Amino acid sequence: MNYLNNEHDEPSANTAEPRNAFLEEKAFKSRTVLVFGAITDQTAADITRRLIALDAESDKPIDMLVSSPGGHLESGEAVHDIIRFINSPVNMIGTGWVGSAATHIYLAVPKERRFCLPHTRFLIHQPSGGAGGQATDIAIQAEEIIKARERIAGTIARETGKPLAQVLEDIERDRWLSPQEAITYGLVGRIIERKTDLK
Repeated sequence: MNYLNNEHDEPSANTAEPRNAFLEEKAFKSRTVLVFGAITDQTAADITRRLIALDAESDKPIDMLVSSPGGHLESGEAVHDIIRFINSPVNMIGTGWVGSAATHIYLAVPKERRFCLPHTRFLIHQPSGGAGGQATDIAIQAEEIIKARERIAGTIARETGKPLAQVLEDIERDRWLSPQEAITYGLVGRIIERKTDLK
């Protein structure tokens, strides 16, 4: 059902832009970065821009809220590396679901800074690809997928303390984890319900 069926209820172009600017300013002042939806090169650029700007403003902690099915692995890796590159510590807060490349972003911070809300679900798995073209190109793409799988498994192993061989086995198929299962696995440090729980 569309609740904006009355012309007076629809936000005009003139009011939508100031509202977005207001929300952006509030998010910036609260040192909060949102990672929602699919991870693309554009979302990675936006997230990176915000992180660098906040880091330049202060070295106080940044809260990053993540609810994403994942997306482009290399874009996720770029965000992962920038989080580790900046001086400001980042509190990673999972909500909704955190899957695939988004899990890679989530694991960019130490375990004690990895939180999630009570109904978050986590997904870890190996990368997939739709290789096409000449046989040589398909072989090259297959080799790159194997390398990507090793990078993903290496990051998960490093950040959870699980043996690499076990992680490689675990990501053979989609593996879903509840918050408590994610804590047991080593993905999550603590389940929280309120912002004050971060302190």
